[in-house]
Amino acid sequence: MFTAFKNQRCSYIKKAFIAALSFIVVGCSTPSEPISSVLPLTKSQLVELPNAQVVVTFPEVNPSSRFYVNNRGTFKAYKGRGQLLIQNHNAQSADIYINNQKLDVNQLSANTLYNYSLAKNTHNGVNTFKVENILPAGASLTLRFAFPTLSDEPKKLVDFTEVDTLIERDVKAGFPGAVLAVVKNGELIKLTAYGDAKQYQQSDLMLLRPEPMQTNTLFDLASNTKIFATNFALMKLVSEGLLNINKPVQSYLSEYKGGGRVQRTVKELLTHSAGYPPVFDFHRKDGSYGDAFYSQNSKTTKQLLLTSVPFSSKSSGQPIYSDIDYMILGVLIERITGQPLDKYLEQQVYAPLKLTNTLFNPLKKGFKPQQFAATELSGNTRDGRIKFDNVRTSVLQGQVHDERAYYSLDGVAGHAGLFSNAQDLAVLCQLLLNSGGYGDQQLFSASALAQFLTPQESDETYGLGFRLAGNNQARRWHFGPYASAQAYGHTGWTGTVTVIDPAYDLAIVLLTNARHSAIKGSQKRYEFTGKQFETAQYGSVVSLIYEALLNQ
Repeated sequence: MFTAFKNQRCSYIKKAFIAALSFIVVGCSTPSEPISSVLPLTKSQLVELPNAQVVVTFPEVNPSSRFYVNNRGTFKAYKGRGQLLIQNHNAQSADIYINNQKLDVNQLSANTLYNYSLAKNTHNGVNTFKVENILPAGASLTLRFAFPTLSDEPKKLVDFTEVDTLIERDVKAGFPGAVLAVVKNGELIKLTAYGDAKQYQQSDLMLLRPEPMQTNTLFDLASNTKIFATNFALMKLVSEGLLNINKPVQSYLSEYKGGGRVQRTVKELLTHSAGYPPVFDFHRKDGSYGDAFYSQNSKTTKQLLLTSVPFSSKSSGQPIYSDIDYMILGVLIERITGQPLDKYLEQQVYAPLKLTNTLFNPLKKGFKPQQFAATELSGNTRDGRIKFDNVRTSVLQGQVHDERAYYSLDGVAGHAGLFSNAQDLAVLCQLLLNSGGYGDQQLFSASALAQFLTPQESDETYGLGFRLAGNNQARRWHFGPYASAQAYGHTGWTGTVTVIDPAYDLAIVLLTNARHSAIKGSQKRYEFTGKQFETAQYGSVVSLIYEALLNQ
C-alpha cells in the first residue's frame, strides 16, 4: 500500500515525527521513556505522519478465510538497515516478526509512536513482516516502513580497476574529464572524479592551470533533464490525479489547437510520436521556417510552441525523438501547477529530498562558474562556424548549452536546462529504484513509474520519456551487453548518461564534459574531438561496471 505524497504538513506533525525518530528502539529493546510522554498524538494527527513505502494497519478489516495470508506483507530494505515506525492504537502487546524474527515488544502504551531500527533483521531486497496476537481485542497497530535511503559507506569493496584505467587513459590522451557514480543495493559504491572541469580559456587556448574535476562538480545534464526534471514532475502530477496522459493536450492547454493539434494526446508527446521535428531553431532568424518563428523571448516561444510550430509528419505512432515534445510538456507542467517549471521542481521535488545542487539557471541563484564542468569553448559558434543574434562566444560554464533552452526559453525548459552533480543524481536514481520514494518522501506512486516505463509497441526502446534497454539490445551503445531488459535511463548531448537497472538494484551515472574540446572538420561536417574517446561513447564504461559487479 503506497500513500499519496502531500505537499504540506503542519509543523506540529513534523515535530512529532522528529521526536519519534530521535528515540530509536533497537532489536528487542523497549523504550524506557515512552514517546507519548514527550509528544502525545491524537488519532486525527496520527494519519498526518510523513510518507512511507508501506503503510498498513493490523488486524485487517476484511481478513481472508485463508489464515496464513492475513496480517502479512513485504517491504524493500538493505542488509543492516531499515526503519519501522509503529503507531499503537490502544494495544498492550503484540507479536511482530521481520523476516520471521520476532521483535520483543513487551509493553505498548496507547496512542504512542515507537521507532525501531531493523538493522539486525533485514537483508538486501524483499523483506517480510507479519503481526499476530494483538491484545486486547479491538486494538490495532499501524506499521510504517520508510523508503530506503542511500548509504555512502559501502560494506564491500568492488574492483573497478578496468573502468578507472579506461577513463584515465582517455584523460591522459586528451579527454577533458568525468565524474562516475555507481549505486548498488542502496550503497554509493563508487564516486570518482577524473581529469579537469575546465581546460580552455577560449577557443583552443589552454589554461595554464586547468580547473580539476571534483566529485561534487555540477554538470549541464542536457537531455537527462527530460527524465530527472520533466518526467519527475509529470509522474508526481499523475500520482496526485492532476494529469491523465491519455487525455488530449488541449485538455490542459486550451490554446493548443489548429493544424491537427486537438487530436494530440499527452502520451504522444511523451512517446515522441506527436509528429514534431527533432529540433526547431527559434533563436535564429535564418531558420528553415523563417522570421515568423524567430524568438529569443520565453513568452513568445511558448506561444509559438502551442499554436504555430508545424508537424513534420503525421502522427503515426512511430517515435521521432523531438525536443519540441518536451518543451510543450514543460509548459503543460507550468499550466497545471501554476508555477514556473524551475520553481515547481526545485520547491516540490528537489527541496523535500534536500538536494541543493539540482536546479535550473544556477548562476542566477548564487552558484559560481568554477563549480561547473565547462562545455563548448566558443559559446554556441562551433568555433566560429555559426552566427546569430546574441550568440555566446566564450567558454560556457554554468550556463545551459542548449540554444533553444538558453535563448528562447530563458534557461528553463522541459527538454534541457537542468544542472546537477553525481551525488544528487545518485539519490534520484535510488528514488527510482525505490519506485518513487526516498526516506519519508514519496514523490510519485509505483504505478505511475510503471506506466512511464512500459515499452511502446512501435519501439520497445521507448517508454514515456525514458529510454529502455529492451530485449533486442538495440541500445547496446547506451546500456552495454549486460543490462537487463528492465534497464532504463537517458543520455545528454553534453556528455551525460544514466542507467537504472532494477533487476540488479543498480544505477550508473557518468557525467562528462566531452564537448569541452576542440572542433575539427569542415564548415558543415565537423565534430568535437572529445566525443571521439571511448569514455564519451558510454557503452564501454557501462559494460566494464557490469563486469566488475557480475564477475566479483
